[in-house]
Amino acid sequence: MRKHAVVGSPSSANANQAGLSSRQGAVGVLDIGTSKIACFVARPGELPGATIRIAGVGHQSSKGLRAGSIIDLDATESAVRQAIEQAERMAGISINAVTLNYCGPSLRAQKVRGMAAINGREVNNRDVKRVLKTALASWQDEGRVIIHAIPQRYSVDDNVDVRDPRGMFASRLGVEVCVVSVDRNPLRNLALVVDRCRLDLRSIVATPYAAGLAALVDDEMHLGATVIDMGAGSTSFAVFCDGALVHLGAVPLGGQNVTNDIARGLSTPVAAAERIKTMYGTVLDGPDDDFEMIDCPGMCDDPGMRTDQAPRAVLTSVIRPRLEEIFEMVRAQLQNGGVYRDAGERVVLVGGASQLDGVRELAGRILNKQVRLGRPLRLSGLGDAVNGAGFAATAGTLHHVISGPREAIFGAPDLTKGGRRRHPGQQENPVKQLWSWLKDNF
Repeated sequence: MRKHAVVGSPSSANANQAGLSSRQGAVGVLDIGTSKIACFVARPGELPGATIRIAGVGHQSSKGLRAGSIIDLDATESAVRQAIEQAERMAGISINAVTLNYCGPSLRAQKVRGMAAINGREVNNRDVKRVLKTALASWQDEGRVIIHAIPQRYSVDDNVDVRDPRGMFASRLGVEVCVVSVDRNPLRNLALVVDRCRLDLRSIVATPYAAGLAALVDDEMHLGATVIDMGAGSTSFAVFCDGALVHLGAVPLGGQNVTNDIARGLSTPVAAAERIKTMYGTVLDGPDDDFEMIDCPGMCDDPGMRTDQAPRAVLTSVIRPRLEEIFEMVRAQLQNGGVYRDAGERVVLVGGASQLDGVRELAGRILNKQVRLGRPLRLSGLGDAVNGAGFAATAGTLHHVISGPREAIFGAPDLTKGGRRRHPGQQENPVKQLWSWLKDNF
């Protein structure tokens, strides 16, 4: 498995893009979620401009997962294989590596800063690489690994909002980096599934970050907006401002919790509760809700038992409190993270659970922002079945691989060191360490 590397030049800073030309075959991305597993395949040679052409799509119902965590490795592997094979058959080509998106309650973002002396000369690529290494070296958190390190702004002496310092004269060069990290062990289990499918793991992308790349328009990304991905096992969010990710997080509640509430509240099987949620679920009160009856199959398969019925008002009273709780938890995290103002006045909802009737209105009331429903943008070749809000994160992961913003690291994180972790770009071999130091300083 490849390790992170710190980059410092325009040609290497986005090595995930550069790596595409060395790959024979197609680009593959994989979303292993609680309710579904999706795989998108694109041909690098067929990407006209900013439009990404999808060559193959595969999706299957998830097996062996609960709340985003693997509980049955064999069942998960089988479902992943089926999704990949379906996408490969549709594309007519095979893939040898995938980029995986990840969402879990351990998602965390924090800012780190670095400073380097330039001594009045022109800033070059090695200086940028050196200051990025300095910033990342200050990050310490046992048991966690970095999956993103996104430079937000550079400082050149007293100018603190520089987008690209290369070519400028400076005495001091500083950088502020948004570091996204997750717990190591959940990633190791997902990486094991990918390995058992005989695929290389190219990189890992945070789900809400990917969803923002797919569903936000340029103005929203620059003026400030929050994307909320309402998955089955968890709800995650990402805040974008000035064209970059500034914060993200997740809460351990999602659409599956709503389904379980319905199953308990109406005393019906989980499968029936999911169908009821899809067909009749709403958080809005209607004038006839007390009189409109919904069939609720019983827990027992005895044909002699009569199917129960419940007013639609009862269903609404079960669904609304859980969704209110989810949005209130997201609001609390935005406020505690100090980014509620940076989050802007716009919220974009994606994910399967966002498609419930009235969710947009409820989110707007609780978050006190303008809310719209999102879907994958700047993509072609997607059928109607996979062009909705539930596939935004998968599409965004493909955006990240092919044309995503520059990051300070690239490649898959090192998941093989147990409790220890290496800083991105750090070498074990002392000779390599010396050579790297010489290149950076002379």
